[in-house]
Amino acid sequence: MTLHEVGSDASLQHAFLHLPLRLYRRTPHWIRPLDADIENVFDPGKNPRFRNGEAIRWVLKDAAGTAIGRVAAFYSRDQHEDQPTGGMGFFECTEDSRAAFMLFDACRDWLAAHGMEAMDGPINFGERDRWWGLLTDGFDREPNYMMPYTLPYYPAMFEAYGFQNYFNQYTYYMDSTEHGVTSVIHPSVLEKARRIYDSGEFDFRTIEKKHLEKYAEDFRSIYNQAWGNHAGVAELTAAKAQAMLGQMKPILDERLIWFAYHQGRPVAFFLTIPEMNQLFKHVGGRLNWLGKLKIGYHQLLKTNHKALGLVFGVVPDFQGRGMESAIALAYTRYSFQPGFQYRDFEMNWVGDFNIKMMRFVSQLGGKIVKTHVTYRYLFDRQQPFKRCPPIR
Repeated sequence: MTLHEVGSDASLQHAFLHLPLRLYRRTPHWIRPLDADIENVFDPGKNPRFRNGEAIRWVLKDAAGTAIGRVAAFYSRDQHEDQPTGGMGFFECTEDSRAAFMLFDACRDWLAAHGMEAMDGPINFGERDRWWGLLTDGFDREPNYMMPYTLPYYPAMFEAYGFQNYFNQYTYYMDSTEHGVTSVIHPSVLEKARRIYDSGEFDFRTIEKKHLEKYAEDFRSIYNQAWGNHAGVAELTAAKAQAMLGQMKPILDERLIWFAYHQGRPVAFFLTIPEMNQLFKHVGGRLNWLGKLKIGYHQLLKTNHKALGLVFGVVPDFQGRGMESAIALAYTRYSFQPGFQYRDFEMNWVGDFNIKMMRFVSQLGGKIVKTHVTYRYLFDRQQPFKRCPPIR
């Protein structure tokens, strides 16, 4: 077996993108990612992580020259860890531990040469909301957009090499066709939510695309207060918030995004979008003119019935007072109506370090249907391993 750095070699870039087609050809629930989404991760002109970090990719070939594995390694100097920690990701491999270990070794050695003392994986060279974690449960469900669907024999490879469970990532599901609001939400939560919702002190509303700049700024304000101090979460700038919602504008459904205001002050949001893999699964990884035509066809017929909850946010002085439940109640009162297009609902992953959010989503009636794991490998094998600390 031989390891080949991808670099700018077009044939190796092709092999990196197309290896999964062979590995997953008998896996009905796998959805091929968009080629452009993968390539953008490794494009310094499109991924800002390159400003203060580096990345490398490899393809592993057998004696016949056939690609049998791939992986990427990367690091950023913008981190807050006990030890300098890099990342490895985009791992795919045939069921051969020797091949997998060659890929892991390449990542470890490259990261160590760049001053790292540990590696997390499989993760993304970017934010945690995409390409993060190894699927360990939920192989019978389709992956959400930019979330990994990986093969069932991968966890054994990671653990045999010495990776340890740094944190679990849970995806929660709620089917609005089977439940009414009062049976989905836990009674104690529902009572608290109703008090806030019916008090008249708060204004709950969906967004209007024509005022997207205002909502982007409201989103940024709430997000930075709610999440800005958490490890691994970067503070949003005004420009980034505007760009993020601007990029999402073509797919946003005004009925899915909710804000709460107290005396005109934005205090909470619930950001939900149509689950785009339900459209992208029809394009075979290529968003060319034909792919766009297929997406337009399915949008016209409204074949996508799945919504994805990306993130909650509540400013600190309203946390723990039922605001999270109240804004969820506002959403469910609207979305659980007969004829609403998005009948299925999944929450983007919640880490097991976020105990409050896990409890909250469970009280809303969410059931864990997928588990991903973020593993960590310490280069010094004598160093004590610590799991991700819980959010306080």
